Amino acid sequence: MGDFANDLLLWYDKNHRDLPWRHSKNPYTIWISEIMLQQTRVEAVKGYYARFLERLPDVQALAEVKEQELMKLWQGLGYYNRARNLKKAAQMIMTQYSGVFPDTYEELLKLPGIGEYTAGAIASIAFGRSVPAVDGNVYRIYTRLMARKDDIMQNAVRKAIRNEIAGMLPEKRAGDFNQAWMDLGADICIPNGMPLCEKCPLAKSCKMAGKEEVLAYPVKKKKKARKIEEKTIFLLEYQGKYLLQKRPDKGLLAGLWEFPSQEGKLSLEEVKKQLHAMHAKAETIDMLGSAKHIFSHIEWHMLGYRICFDTIEQDFLEDFTAVTKEQIETEYSIPSAFAAYLSYIGAK
Repeated sequence: MGDFANDLLLWYDKNHRDLPWRHSKNPYTIWISEIMLQQTRVEAVKGYYARFLERLPDVQALAEVKEQELMKLWQGLGYYNRARNLKKAAQMIMTQYSGVFPDTYEELLKLPGIGEYTAGAIASIAFGRSVPAVDGNVYRIYTRLMARKDDIMQNAVRKAIRNEIAGMLPEKRAGDFNQAWMDLGADICIPNGMPLCEKCPLAKSCKMAGKEEVLAYPVKKKKKARKIEEKTIFLLEYQGKYLLQKRPDKGLLAGLWEFPSQEGKLSLEEVKKQLHAMHAKAETIDMLGSAKHIFSHIEWHMLGYRICFDTIEQDFLEDFTAVTKEQIETEYSIPSAFAAYLSYIGAK
């Protein structure tokens, strides 16, 4: 496999992407980028990455940041447990590693939120350790190279592929080798559409190069259909402020702020009846558009109402936190699931 690694590295030297987190070997910045890049496009990450490092430039700053500010910095990236695990890991580095980033694959795996891929990426890129970093890009490319029909959703298959990739690692430049897979998957052996086999440095070694059947790889067992949940979202406005509530500390979007909601899609008449029962006098009630948000296992199908109150019972207000549009923009983290309704109040 020596020629294989050489071909890939020669291609990478000429065609690698110029990404901001590749400008140094700082394990902290590499770690932040790798966590942000999970489930998020590269172009979308760039802005978040710059803002995050401007405010939290090192492990100590991350360990000490207040959760509400951290959630605000993360707003829009989704999967908020990633951010919480970043802080937990930073605190662990400060207390158990005296503020020094662990430099081995095995020690990195002990940090919250770091799995095999991320540990391999940090260890190889930042510290030159000879360990693989295998993600969806690698599984896709490798199964096409080998015409491998095993279901990559099975742990035994993933472990076997990872071990085979480990056997291909060059003695030096393991980090570049791992990043070359990423770039090949982003630019050549793409996830959607036909791969650009004529431009691939590994075409001569690939069993599926140029074949239409290449799109059958990798083989994955179909996931269960996502559960659909219908919701009514309320933009409640009173005395120039918006009423928010905090989600439970566990479960979906745990601990984040949201607009009040109710299960099901309520008609205008149903909304009016509820307000009457709560002794809340609405000045105006406007039906907003429908919106949809897709999580990994659930879809929210939403209908919104904007309600401006003239008077509200004090007991009703106690269930909410009243904030200005400016506070929503700067202090309160509202998940992207509600982005369609944030736009109605002009919040960024």
